[in-house]
Amino acid sequence: QVELVESGGGLVQAGGSLRLSCAASGRTFSRYGMGWFRQAAGKEREFVAAISWTGGSTYYADSVKGRFTISRDNSKNTVYLQMNSLKPEDTAVYYCAADDHYCVTYGCYMSQLEYDYWGQGTQVTVSS
Repeated sequence: QVELVESGGGLVQAGGSLRLSCAASGRTFSRYGMGWFRQAAGKEREFVAAISWTGGSTYYADSVKGRFTISRDNSKNTVYLQMNSLKPEDTAVYYCAADDHYCVTYGCYMSQLEYDYWGQGTQVTVSS
């Protein structure tokens, strides 16, 4: 019922920036909380950032605080992840996901089990 498509990944040198986008189609996107997750080669998928359906609350993993910013534009059915000061350890496939706005705490938003829909991912590679 909801389709998510990520874009904006690529190759960048350490210290550089990228902006990821996740375009959504389907029912009432503006009422969905959105999250970004990533999975590096050989590692488990991990939480990166999340934003409430109103955009009033944001949440970040400690590893990206101060460097990444999540935002959304409900009029365009799109969520963004601005990534600055990129490090080689940020290299991963980045996925966006949508939940049906039941989450109200960090503990809920960071759990991938709470999300109903997932995109196919976009590769981010940061060179040393």
